[in-house]
Amino acid sequence: MTSETVIIGGGVIGLAIAIELKLRGAQVTVLCRDFQAAATHAAAGMLAPDAENIPNEAMRSLCWRSRALYPDWTRKLEELTGLNTGYWPCGILAPLFEEGRGAGEQGSRGAGEQGKLLSSAPLPLRPSASEESPAYWLNKEAIHQYQPGLGAEVVGGWWYPEDAQVDNKALAHVLWTAAESVGVELKDGITVEAFLQQQGQVIGVQTNAGIIRATHYVLASGAWSNELLPLPVLPRKGQMLSVRIPQFVPELPLKRVLFGQDIYIVPRRDRLVLGATSEDVGFIADNTPEGIQKLLQAAIRLYPQLKHYPIQEFWWGFRPATPDELPILGTSHCQNLTLATGHYRNGILLAPITAALIADLILEQKSDPLLADFHYSRFQSKPSTSTAMLTHSANFSNGHHPAISPQQPPLAIQDSPLIIAGKIFQSRLMTGTGKYRSIEEMQQSVAASDCQIVTVAVRRVQTKAPGHEGLAEALDWTKIWMLPNTAGCQTAEEAIRVARLGREMAKLLGQEDNNFVKLEVIPDLKYLLPDPIGTLQAAEQLVKEGFAVLPYINADPMLAKRLEEVGCVTVMPLASPIGSGQGLKTTANIQIIIENAGVPVVVDAGIGSPSEAAQAMELGADVLLINSAIALSPNPPAMARAMNLATVAGRLAYLAGRMPIKDYASPSSPLTGTITS
Repeated sequence: MTSETVIIGGGVIGLAIAIELKLRGAQVTVLCRDFQAAATHAAAGMLAPDAENIPNEAMRSLCWRSRALYPDWTRKLEELTGLNTGYWPCGILAPLFEEGRGAGEQGSRGAGEQGKLLSSAPLPLRPSASEESPAYWLNKEAIHQYQPGLGAEVVGGWWYPEDAQVDNKALAHVLWTAAESVGVELKDGITVEAFLQQQGQVIGVQTNAGIIRATHYVLASGAWSNELLPLPVLPRKGQMLSVRIPQFVPELPLKRVLFGQDIYIVPRRDRLVLGATSEDVGFIADNTPEGIQKLLQAAIRLYPQLKHYPIQEFWWGFRPATPDELPILGTSHCQNLTLATGHYRNGILLAPITAALIADLILEQKSDPLLADFHYSRFQSKPSTSTAMLTHSANFSNGHHPAISPQQPPLAIQDSPLIIAGKIFQSRLMTGTGKYRSIEEMQQSVAASDCQIVTVAVRRVQTKAPGHEGLAEALDWTKIWMLPNTAGCQTAEEAIRVARLGREMAKLLGQEDNNFVKLEVIPDLKYLLPDPIGTLQAAEQLVKEGFAVLPYINADPMLAKRLEEVGCVTVMPLASPIGSGQGLKTTANIQIIIENAGVPVVVDAGIGSPSEAAQAMELGADVLLINSAIALSPNPPAMARAMNLATVAGRLAYLAGRMPIKDYASPSSPLTGTITS
């Protein structure tokens, strides 16, 4: 299947962009994993840039612009479908308790200089036309007069007349229906598994229904975005509930949204919506007693009478959060891939402006100046100039380096370069990036090792695990070849998904042709022994997808041969359990693997000293991968240099050939021609 534009994600953002593109004449297909799981369904529909007190100027401007589009945007959708979106410019009231009063009276809820003081004056008062987004302070008497039924502890609050709401569930249904009505091709139940890239272009997406191709692609998959690209978008779970307005209540008790401290209450025709928790728990589903209890306690404190209302429904969802809680919008590392994700709490609010800006960018190559503030590159700091990479010198504690004469005569033995998947490397030592005490120690050690390949744990970079926060910026990736690894994966399916992310991470760092992956499938958490069956299954699939697979395995000659037959570019037998420093415990099997391998053999895991590194190379190994022995040394840069020299010495000894082992002594000096008495 081929389409002009494929949008990955069927939530409010993806559908809004699809409709906008289609109305401008584009052919559009939307791929949706599960329409009901989109964050759209988990929201409350508040359009609240003022009540949210957004501190970032660019974000505030983006939200204001989008809120201004809402009346015409929803009217257009309603005309297309004949359905109601529930758009209601009801304003938002932000009551404060005593503990928040000081800040509130100073206008810190976002009103700034535009805040107006209302005591018990008649309402509503209108601001002058020059003010973009007005806000009014109401004292205790005024706020209780304006909104009867508030808790006795409310001492005042802000009134934001231009904030509004939309029924998020109704909007989701309207958007889906509108997309169908204008001719957008909607495919629900389609899971995108990977981007297929070539020379800075996406050439297709791998899905559970096969490969789908397009001219242009838009990533709008919300909290699931970093399953496809290594973007810092993570799920933030929100729990919500609604209470039904009883029949004994004569009319809608709330005429406006209440935006309280740790709670909001959104009035709908027959119910009140209460939300929302914000939990950093990954994709752990379901409501919890603790979450619901917190919401109910806060809601009853703010608006006590709802404690008598029957509970109608509980639900939850996953908001897509970035580290700065701002969306990622605009171009990507691929010319034909546009990003529209990470909207966190403001996906509903930002749908109209996101659709307009992304459509302008794709169809007219017109980039709004505001997009610069939301580009993904803001998360990629420039490499530090204070730490030079690849200086080929270690910071030894005594300040001296090993004395190696530059005038050494050339050796008669010539070694061929190391070739992995057609790529040539001079160094036969690979190193890792984990377990170091600091990024600086890791940088110095990589430089001291003279390695050309560094392995990186994709999951740890994604989650910004300790020691991995600035890893992408810490090394000079124009000189170091990244070997993404699937550390932490317990199944073949996990490893395949993480391998795809690793390939995208390498591309984001400029290694466009890097399809390498160190494959680890390790369900055994005590001994960290790799799963041979899962490794073989994952290797077969990844080879089919064009990866250069370097599988980490037990020293099993039969498995090594089978992995080579399915297309792996190396085999990586362990010398002893990873991180153990036990040295070579599998020598006999490694020798058999080396003897029978038609691909490079990388001895990986367990080497603890330079003597063991040299011994592994003397066996005929092509490469060593050493991490723990370097990182856990009291002086990692010095140990890195030692491992480099040991690798070179072991390789040279292997090429030179050792002397025969004899059962008896043989004098070093010959006896012939000696002087005798």
